[in-house]
Amino acid sequence: MKSKQVKKPQTLGELRTSGWISRSVKDELRENLIQKLRTGEKLFRGVLGYDETVIPSITNAILSKHNFILLGLRGQAKSRILRQLTDLLDDEMPVIEGSEVNDDPLRPLSKFGRNQVSLHGDETKIAWVGRENRFVEKLATPDTTIADIIGDVDPIKAAKEGHQLSDELTMHFGLLPRANRGIFAMNELPDLAGKIQVGLFNIMQEGDVQIKGYPVRLPLDVMLVFSANPEDYTARGKIITPLKDRIGSEIRTHYPEDLALGTEITAQEAWFERHEGDDLDLEIPGFISELIEQIAFEARDDSRVDKRSGVSQRFPISVTEAVISNAERRSYITGESRLIPRISDVYAALPAMTGKMELEYEGEQLGPERLAKELIKRAAGEIFEGYFLGIDFGPTVDWFERGNKVLLSDTASAEECNLLLESVPDLIESTLTPLALDREDVATVISACEFVLEGLYAHNKISRSEDGGFEAVTKAKKDRKGMIYEDLTDLDGYN
Repeated sequence: MKSKQVKKPQTLGELRTSGWISRSVKDELRENLIQKLRTGEKLFRGVLGYDETVIPSITNAILSKHNFILLGLRGQAKSRILRQLTDLLDDEMPVIEGSEVNDDPLRPLSKFGRNQVSLHGDETKIAWVGRENRFVEKLATPDTTIADIIGDVDPIKAAKEGHQLSDELTMHFGLLPRANRGIFAMNELPDLAGKIQVGLFNIMQEGDVQIKGYPVRLPLDVMLVFSANPEDYTARGKIITPLKDRIGSEIRTHYPEDLALGTEITAQEAWFERHEGDDLDLEIPGFISELIEQIAFEARDDSRVDKRSGVSQRFPISVTEAVISNAERRSYITGESRLIPRISDVYAALPAMTGKMELEYEGEQLGPERLAKELIKRAAGEIFEGYFLGIDFGPTVDWFERGNKVLLSDTASAEECNLLLESVPDLIESTLTPLALDREDVATVISACEFVLEGLYAHNKISRSEDGGFEAVTKAKKDRKGMIYEDLTDLDGYN
């Protein structure tokens, strides 16, 4: 037998009979959070690396019934966290039918709601609003007006319905009143003009505001949350003091603290499932994933990259997707079914890197593409050491020093590359064991060998040309042995 579904109250009288009790949105969030904590349910799905830092602080803020602000650089999941606050709301909430401000049937806020209850009594119609419709989000911009946030007098409504302009019924409500009994999120708060911040603070603190000279009292029930870049918030000082004082908790977000966490986030967020119905087999070697993530870590540490802007976690995500796409392009050209990304694919993904780094003056002088190539080299050196520390590639280096070269095109098939690399002494043999590779898996072996050559280049054992060729290090570079931060080419003015 099917379980009988309980009918939701449809009128104010039925709501009262049901025993439903009004509570503030902050009480609602708090009580539902407590229930999740007691049952051990995970908070903020898909948000990794914050379990011991950010999430406990948010939990404390909600338990304290605080409005709060998330301070962090771009790409630190601030918006995702704010949007998931709706998971702490009830499934549905009763409102007076037709209300623009989610009037509580038992405690109507607006004049419209009060008039409905006065006119219809217990027969006042009730509607039910889902949690997803109780979240209102606004990106703060300098041109945001008080009308956008609070509302404005609507002369057309006044004329049509025969009201005085000072009548509350002539008001067109803005985003904040429409978030009543829900969550209002303001992203990039410092970009909001000071006078708008005053209006925002005033209606939250005092419950009133003046619209076109008419006082409007709206004691809103709203959970107010913000996000901001910490540099904007603390250095530029664009948030007015009364509003800062009203924000109960200031919570700092951060980038992944280690490589393993970064690769886990990228693996979760990047687009991999693109070959449905094809016979293409995609596999990204661990050293390639780690290399991509390490590039982002190197960029965050580089003095030529603007620390105030940061290097978003979208950087390795976009690079990973571009790397896969270049391997996919190669598979269509060569007819291969195995998609195994290589170092050459990482270089092909430069357009996914350069637009995600804000550069300081020194970086601008060098140029974003050249800097990105340096970052790849440094990252390769770091990851190479982790896999091949203590491995002797002397015979391989000697082969290059005898004047031999090898060019591995990003569109060459695995078999073509295999023929080239078999002529390099000890390269394949020395690569297999540390990475536990099967010699029969040619595509992965080729990717690993190219990674080794890149690592040798990063440590100035061999040289790399702009077209992806590997050769002996010139005498000038030998004199700088050990300086793994040297650039790909020696250009005038940057030696």
